[in-house]
Amino acid sequence: MQLRTFTFLKSAVSIIGIVTLSLCIFVLPSLAGYTASMYPEFAFLKYPVLIGLYFSVVPFFFALYQSYNLLNVIKNKKAFSELAVMPLRNIMICAITITALYTIGIIILAFLNALHPGIAIIGIAIIFASLIIAIFSAVLQQLLRSVIILISENELTI
Repeated sequence: MQLRTFTFLKSAVSIIGIVTLSLCIFVLPSLAGYTASMYPEFAFLKYPVLIGLYFSVVPFFFALYQSYNLLNVIKNKKAFSELAVMPLRNIMICAITITALYTIGIIILAFLNALHPGIAIIGIAIIFASLIIAIFSAVLQQLLRSVIILISENELTI
């Protein structure tokens, strides 16, 4: 790949991280306060929901960091090595963790009769997006391992 492509991808990862961090710092607390004032019967859920959202951001940022590492591995022309398999595995684990956290959150909110249909749709979309990322990472990880095995067998036959 060209240097411009790597610069663009690294910039995109950085921008995603900055936007997510700024949303978590500035938008989420004010949105939680607004929702608690509009629906006082659900005000007791303000901090538990915020804490749950912040817990789900931790694996998201770790996955962003791993994707940044994966870009560095590819840039250093070591894409077909174990150095590229580990970030994919970590991204898969992060996506599964996010899926589990949102599934637990939706179940708890449904049990408390506090699951608004809009929140349910957004939560289910996040769950399915995380599942797709986990499956895609697992498939890429297996393909990469197969390629590494083929390369090592090819080196032995020469």
